[in-house]
Amino acid sequence: MIEEGDTNNMLSVLDNYMLETTDDIALKLAEDFRHRRIEKNLTREQIGERAGISASNIVRFEQKGLISLKNLIAIAVALGYTSEIKNLFETPKYSTMEELMQIRRNTGKKRHTENHDVIAVTAAVHVPKLFSMMKMDIG
Repeated sequence: MIEEGDTNNMLSVLDNYMLETTDDIALKLAEDFRHRRIEKNLTREQIGERAGISASNIVRFEQKGLISLKNLIAIAVALGYTSEIKNLFETPKYSTMEELMQIRRNTGKKRHTENHDVIAVTAAVHVPKLFSMMKMDIG
C-alpha cells in the first residue's frame, strides 16, 4: 500500500531526473524569493532590515543566487517561511525501493556517540570492582 508521504517522495524522485545544477537551484530559490518579496510589497531594504542583513546581500542573492545559509534562513524567517526552512530535511527522500527499505529499517535508530563508548569503558572497569567488593562484604 502506498502512503501519502510515499507518493510525495516518488514525485520528488522524478524531480531528481531533471539533473539541475546547484547554480540552477540557487537561481530558482532567488527568483521565488523575489516573487514572494514583491507579493508582500517589501523592498530589499525592508526585508534586509527584518532579516537583520544588508540590502546588498539581498541584491546579490536575487541577482546571482549567492547567499550564506545563515542569511537564507534569516530571509526565510522574515518572509514567514520558518517551518518550511526548519523542516527542509524532515521528510526522508529516496530514489530506489532498496533505499526506502533502508530508511524504514533505520527509522528511530541513533548513531553511537563517544558518550556511549565512555559509558561502556567505565562500566567495564567499575562493574567488576563493584562485584569484587560485594563478594568481600558477603564472604
